[in-house]
Amino acid sequence: MEADRYHKLIEEELTNLPDYVNAYYRGTNHSITTTYQYLTEFRRFFTWLRTNQISSATSNSAIETSTLAKLRRDDVMLYIDYLKHSTNARGRQNTATSINRSINALRSLFKFLTITADNNNGEPYFDRNVMLKIPSLNSTQTLNYRAHALASHMYRGQQKFDFLNFIEQEYPKQCDKRAQTAFKINGERDLAIIALILGTGVRVSEAANVNVGDLNWQQNMLDVTRKGGQKDSVPIAPWTLPYLKRYQTIRVQRYHALKKDVAFFLTNYHGQTRRISANSIEKLVKKYSSAFGHPLTPHKLRHTLASELYAITKDQVLVSQQLGQKGTSATDLYTHVDQQVQKDALAKISHENPEDN
Repeated sequence: MEADRYHKLIEEELTNLPDYVNAYYRGTNHSITTTYQYLTEFRRFFTWLRTNQISSATSNSAIETSTLAKLRRDDVMLYIDYLKHSTNARGRQNTATSINRSINALRSLFKFLTITADNNNGEPYFDRNVMLKIPSLNSTQTLNYRAHALASHMYRGQQKFDFLNFIEQEYPKQCDKRAQTAFKINGERDLAIIALILGTGVRVSEAANVNVGDLNWQQNMLDVTRKGGQKDSVPIAPWTLPYLKRYQTIRVQRYHALKKDVAFFLTNYHGQTRRISANSIEKLVKKYSSAFGHPLTPHKLRHTLASELYAITKDQVLVSQQLGQKGTSATDLYTHVDQQVQKDALAKISHENPEDN
């Protein structure tokens, strides 16, 4: 299972990080993917501290809290400059978004070390938090630009139904025999997963973690476990239900599910019935959307629901509630996705210049 894989990766990271980072891991409540990302950010930062001789430790696990307590703003800004001129695993320069993720990770660690932790007689490790002096990087893209780019990577309106119809009717005709065999087994499940994300806006990890008991068929509601383990409940778009119910009718027989198999979306792996992983959902969405000629990710399916919901309600709070977000700042983008109103207003501006008086 994907969770097991992440737990293994987290344990590997913790083995090579200081004891206080292990305490941070035990004392914070992030999602498993965020936890892993943050630990990799700590590893990169500690390695940089040693490479630049800010710490004389011979390994990352030996870096002392006194080194972090004495860090100056200039030290951290130098690290951010290093990130700006570094490349990621794909050989591309780090973006403002990825650098801000690094900053957020360090803010989380320093908050724990200076406020949350009670290492000595109820006191934190140290008092001075240099990360309070570090601003996030400004994005180089306006909301309008980001919205335009986002709109071209969504299946809005009829297109989402065209996509689902393509998967059901056209994909089996054009794929190879091996893919046809897989589709005969997993077609109903895959359609149900995609429809659920489009019809609720849940994250890919949240879709993978849906259990049988999370679906309230009478009220058309879905119980969701959000990031950090928070419980939530959201409405399901009515058009989604036929896809979910069709999969439900074949779930037990097709995947040999027993009562112990509480996961709603299942897969058979080497003869074993298990929960589908978020990674598998990422792959199946990419497979079908690429065949459709408009490749995208599950996250863009989530964006589709958010933008359509905002277009109808004009209510950012409602959209943030549906998406399971704590505030409305992340929904600002959806107010710019549909630029037709903006275009219509510009079209009404007279071509004639006002008379000079």
